Amino acid sequence: MIVDRQGRRFRNLRVSLTAACNYACTYCVPDGKRLVAAQDELSAENLARGVAYLIEAAGIERLRITGGEPLVSPKLDSFLHAVSKLDLKDISLTTNGQLLSRKLPLLLECGIRRLNVSLDTLDAESFRTIARGGDLATVLKGLDEAHAAGLKIKINMVPLRGKNLDQVVPLLDYCLERGFELRFIELMRMGHLARDGNAFASQFVGLNELLELIGQNHAYLQADAPVDATALRYEVPGQGHFGIIANESVPFCRTCSRLRLSSTGWLHGCLSSSNRHYVGDLLDKPRHQALPALQRLLVKALADKQELAFSGGVTVMKIIGG
Repeated sequence: MIVDRQGRRFRNLRVSLTAACNYACTYCVPDGKRLVAAQDELSAENLARGVAYLIEAAGIERLRITGGEPLVSPKLDSFLHAVSKLDLKDISLTTNGQLLSRKLPLLLECGIRRLNVSLDTLDAESFRTIARGGDLATVLKGLDEAHAAGLKIKINMVPLRGKNLDQVVPLLDYCLERGFELRFIELMRMGHLARDGNAFASQFVGLNELLELIGQNHAYLQADAPVDATALRYEVPGQGHFGIIANESVPFCRTCSRLRLSSTGWLHGCLSSSNRHYVGDLLDKPRHQALPALQRLLVKALADKQELAFSGGVTVMKIIGG
């Protein structure tokens, strides 16, 4: 097991199945052009083998499948069937929900029981402005069907000044009524926002402002969360919970346990670091050759982690999975 001087190790793996996405959200893609699959993306077989090797080499316990948008990938079926057979405590998936209704039978068949669904507004016009793609009613229908099927659902919202701040309370009410847990994610200095400080500052909404907005409508108490959780968690007594991923306001780097594997075979140990480590060539090798080399790269990836706080990075988030 690989552990750094702060006692951190990799427990949670996020695999970007593809860079392609059917949205072009303003905080992710500045020019409005949808991201497409990279020409050198790994096969489903190799990505699944990468997960298996990382379980053994790093002690990975939990897997989250991300993108881009994983539900648009033709690799989804075979990848899910492969990783569902691995020794993992939990497999979850992050999606924008546009294809959720169509793909729900596959997710259930492969044992997916937890979803994170990105949803920044309940207003159809605002939805089109932010996502620059998709249809709100289709997403809500998929959420209803997934909820009826018994999946545990978290909703991810990025509050943006001037775009959806008026949706903080309505979206929280929507989630509390359905037993979903809403996660507010502070805007991150990633990609174009790392290069353009003015664009970041003009849209950023922090922890204290969010809590003030919520407090005008709901009483809340701080709740317990796992030691390596990214979110500060709160309870609305008698109604449910919400969380705030306050990467700017209350950094959580000291306890980060996340490792990311891109669809093109690069390991990223930290979102704040431009360092990456190529493992794609190892995934064609037999286990006895791949594991020692992989462990050496994992030592480097763990050393990439920030000691105190997220400082931003030029990497586009959708390329490596949120």
